[in-house]
Amino acid sequence: MAIAGRFVFSQLIELIHRQLFARCVHRYQGDYKVRHFSCREQFLCLAFAQLTARESLRDIEVCLNARPERRYRLGFGQPIARSTLAEANESRDWRIYGDLAQALIRRARELYSGEDLGLDMENTVYALDSTTIELCLSLFPWARYQRICGAIKLHTLLDLRGPIPSFLQFSDGKQADVTALDSLIPEPGSFYLVDRGYVDQARLFRFHQAGAFFVTRTKKGIRLRRLESRLVDMSQGLRSDQTVRFATVEGCAHYPEPLRKIRFRDPETGKVLVFLTNNFDLPALTIPKLYKLRWRVELFFKWIKGHLRIKAFYGTSANAVQTQVWVAICIYVMVAILRKELRLPLSLHTMLQILSVNIFEKVPLAELFANSPLEMKEVDLHNQLLFNYL
Repeated sequence: MAIAGRFVFSQLIELIHRQLFARCVHRYQGDYKVRHFSCREQFLCLAFAQLTARESLRDIEVCLNARPERRYRLGFGQPIARSTLAEANESRDWRIYGDLAQALIRRARELYSGEDLGLDMENTVYALDSTTIELCLSLFPWARYQRICGAIKLHTLLDLRGPIPSFLQFSDGKQADVTALDSLIPEPGSFYLVDRGYVDQARLFRFHQAGAFFVTRTKKGIRLRRLESRLVDMSQGLRSDQTVRFATVEGCAHYPEPLRKIRFRDPETGKVLVFLTNNFDLPALTIPKLYKLRWRVELFFKWIKGHLRIKAFYGTSANAVQTQVWVAICIYVMVAILRKELRLPLSLHTMLQILSVNIFEKVPLAELFANSPLEMKEVDLHNQLLFNYL
C-alpha cells in the first residue's frame, strides 16, 4: 500500500483516488470561486476530527495548528481557522461527500461480496431500518420532532455481507419508516429483511413484482386467510408453515398474490413469532434464522453512534449535519476497505483505536497493524460498546 515516510493519516486518505474526489467536487461546483480552503481540505479536517474524536471546531483548529510542519505534510496549505471550516460546512454541498461515500461503498461491497452469512445461501441479503439522531431544538430549529426536542432520521439499507451500508437517506424525524421503501430500487433475487413498521401491501408488492424477496413479521390488525398448510418439524421450534392471502378487499387489491406465513417459537425466550415472506423455496426453518440477521443493522447503528462523531455536530445547519454524517460514513467504509485489503483479523473498533493514537506516525499501515495486538479491550464508557462483530 503506501510507503514508509508518510503519515498514517495520509496513507489512509490515499484510499480515495484524487480524480474520484475531484469528480465529486466538480459535479456540485464545490470549489467554484474558492481561493483558499478547498473541499479537499474541508474533508481532511472532518476526517481528522472523526479519527481523533475532536469535540468542536476550536478543538480541530488547535490540534491541526499545533504542529505547522505536520499540518502542511497532511495537505493543508494554510493554518486552519474554525470560522473558515464552519463556513465551508454551512455552504459546501453535502452531496459531494455523499457521492464520495457511495463510491467507497461500491468498492467495499465488491471486497466483502464473498463474506459468509452463516446460512447456506448465495443471495444478497439486506436489512433495512432507521435510527433517530436527537438534536437540540434551540440550535437546530429546522429539525423539529416533538414540542421540546428536535431529531432527524437516518434510513439505512445494510448489506449484511460486511456489513456495509448500501443506501442511506435522511428524513424528518416525524416521517414514517415505511416511506423509505419508495426510494429503494429492488434487486431481483435479493432478500430484504424489514420489521413490522415496513409492512405495507402496495410497497411490498412492488418488491415482489421486481423479483426480490422480503421477510418481515406480521403486525396487529392484519387479517390473513389460510389457503394451504405444510407439515413442519416442531422439535426445531416451528409451529406452522402456511400459504395465505390478505383477507380484506383492500389488502388483496394492493397485494393480490399469495404469501408464506411461518409461526416459530423462539427456544431462548419462548416467544412465538409470526413471519411473512414471498419466498416459498427456502426451508421453513431458514426464514426465522434469516430474519434474526436483521439485528445486525441495529448493531451497526449502535456502533457508529458509539465510535463516530454523529451525535454532536460542528455546525447547526442541515447541510453541516449531513456533511458530517457522510464524512463519518466515509471513514467507516475506508477502514472496512483497509481491513479487507490488508487481510486483517482485527475488528473495526480495534483498527480505529490504533489509527487514532498513531495518526501522526510515519509507519506503513501494514506494519502498524501487524505490530498491534489482535484485539484491544473496550472500556465500558458512554461512547464505547461491546460489539466485536465490527
